[in-house]
This record gives sequence, structure tokens and C-alpha cells, in this order.
Amino acid sequence: KAVVSTQSTGTLGKYKNLIYGGIAAVGVGGVMILAGQDNSPPVKPFPNIQSKHSLVAKHVTMDKWAKLSNIETKTSGFTLDKAIACAVQFDNQHCGIYAGDLDSYKDFAPVFDPLIQEYHGISPDAVHTSDMDVSKIKGTINPAAPVHSVRIRVGRSFNGFGLSPGITRQQRLDLEQLLSNAFGALEGDLSGNYYPLLGMKEDVRQQLVDDHFLFVSGDRNLIVAGMERDWPEGRGIFHNKDKTFLVWVNEEDQTRIISMQKGGDVREVFSRLARGIEAVGKSVKDASGKDFMLDPKYGYIHSCPTNLGTGMRASVHVDLPGWTAEGLTALQARCEELKLQPRGTRGESGGQTGITYDISNKHRLGYSEVELVQCMIDGVNTLYEEDLKLQKKHGL
Repeated sequence: KAVVSTQSTGTLGKYKNLIYGGIAAVGVGGVMILAGQDNSPPVKPFPNIQSKHSLVAKHVTMDKWAKLSNIETKTSGFTLDKAIACAVQFDNQHCGIYAGDLDSYKDFAPVFDPLIQEYHGISPDAVHTSDMDVSKIKGTINPAAPVHSVRIRVGRSFNGFGLSPGITRQQRLDLEQLLSNAFGALEGDLSGNYYPLLGMKEDVRQQLVDDHFLFVSGDRNLIVAGMERDWPEGRGIFHNKDKTFLVWVNEEDQTRIISMQKGGDVREVFSRLARGIEAVGKSVKDASGKDFMLDPKYGYIHSCPTNLGTGMRASVHVDLPGWTAEGLTALQARCEELKLQPRGTRGESGGQTGITYDISNKHRLGYSEVELVQCMIDGVNTLYEEDLKLQKKHGL
């Protein structure tokens, strides 16, 4: 069915003569094997994946590459090689793949589906259920617990636009305009102002920096993944007057919607988040007819498959001196048991200083929003009770 070069050396040897539907596979290191006689286009050279232990390295096999590497998605012309760029360029990725649009999850499903199932621990026939009903949350964080603040964020994307790695320049600008108009329609405690990054005045920029609201360019993962194209055009930040409700526009996701405040009232933060999501979604829908991207299997669609499902991170900053004395390794192990994730208070890669930790839900997919917030509340209460015992143990 096809004419195939049998040229092979080293690791390529076992892959010579691999043919899939008339398309010959391409060897490691870019050794080209001729395309089939059915006029299939030549397969792109198989990539040299630097992150050898990543999920990409496991799930992007030569046979899948031969079938998928020439596909371009309809919404934004995204390709598999663009999707896995971070795993190819860097050697430190755990996941290593991004979607450029909703089509990516469907067109490249032979890679995405098993990767998502492994990362999130879900079955192939799993379905996702969303639930933002604050009345179902039981109890609250112990008022005695030394909680500094609560922050809950989700990502939301709208149908018809590419996701950040693949979105076209015009799609990004059109989406920003839709959202800017939507913010203008917000009322009551949600009302506020939208600040585009392009042409931002220095005093506004500095205030956003001081408030820790501003997102900036320079993240090498986002750059390689294609998320900083045309920077800073089409990006911006909305916040309400009280600075308790924020929306990031066209950063890693089309929107990151954030509710936060000082103290430990998780219920109030979650309630505001739910109202804000509903208001923004309704305004965009009324203006454009476009809904949030919601998939029966994967929930709310995000550019990074690790955020699929709820896309929610519900977190508190809390002092844990007893656990600090016990050791970070012990705290991490305990959080794992409680389905929580501890971080330093400087963010995902900022490290840890002092006794204050950012404690959040670990899971995103396979649980509802209510379940994840409940998990965080119950887990923080458990950590606090154990911290008091550990303080006595270490003579604090």
C-alpha cells in the first residue's frame, strides 16, 4: 500500500516500516520516511520530547503522531506539535500539553483522553457534574483558625473562540470587547471597572501591582505554548469597587474569575463567585448568543487539561506553626490524604516563607464545585486541630 524507506539507526530501528492507513511514521530525530501512495501528506518529524517522564512522553506515541500530526483544528488552526511545545522544549513538565480550542480535545482525543484520565484518575466513561449552590455547603472554617484570607477562582471559556494557546488575534479582540461590555452591565457589589493592559496608565498599573491583581508577561511556559502572542493587546483586568471580585481576560484562559476577601468566610466568597459567573455569562449570552464551553465529560473547558472540570481552586492563607515544626514533608503527606494541596504564599512556584501556607483543593475534575469547597473547609479545620496538638508536641 505504501513505499517505505527502511533507513534506520539506533532507536529508530524498531520503528522502520511502521505504516498507518497508508501513512508511514517518521523516525526519532527527524529521519523522514516517505509518505504513502495514497497521496497523504508527509508526516511531520516525530518530536524530540525533552520532558521524558511527562504525560506527553507517555501518550504521544509514534502511531498516534502519524495519525494526528497533520491535523489542523477548525476554530484556530491548532496542531498537535503546538499543543505539546512545552514538553518538547523543556525537561521539567509533568503534563506538558495545552489545547488551542475546544476542537483540540476532540481532534487529538487519542492523546488527550488517556492523558486526562490518568491525570485526574477518572474512567473513560466518566461524566462531570457542576454545582454552584452555596446552600449545600455545611459549616464553615473554625473562627479560631488563624486564616488571613479566602480566594476562590475558576476559569471560563466561551464557545466560538479559540483558547489562549490557539486563539487568533481577531478572536481575542472580539472576546475582549464582549467581556468589556459585559462588565459594564454588572450591578451592585459586582460593579466596577475594566482596565485593558494595552495603553494602561502608570498610576493604574502600579495600583494593580500593589493590590497583587496584575498578571504580567514573561512566564516561559505561556510564551512557548503561544499564550503571549500579540502581548499585551486584548488582555485586561476587571475588579469591583471593593476589590473582592476580579476577572482576568485572555491570560492562560479566556477568563479567570476570582472572588476573595480577608478573613475566613468561605461561604460569602463562594456565593459572590457564583453570582459573578452567572452575571458575566448572562451578559455575554445576551449580547452574542455564546455560552460557556461546557462538555458533558470534561466539564468547563480550559486551555490546560489539568484544570478541566470545575477549573476551581478554593484556597485559604492560614498559619500552621505546628505543621511547620513537624516539617513540610509531613504536611504535604497529610494534605494528600485530605485531598488538599499546600503551597507557599507566593504562588505555585514561589516557595515557602514563614508559617503561612496556601491550602487548596487538589482535584478539579470528577467532583462538583460544592464538593471541592466542602473538602477545603473540612480539610483546613482538620489541619488546624492537628496543628494545635503539634504545637504542644514541639513546645511552641
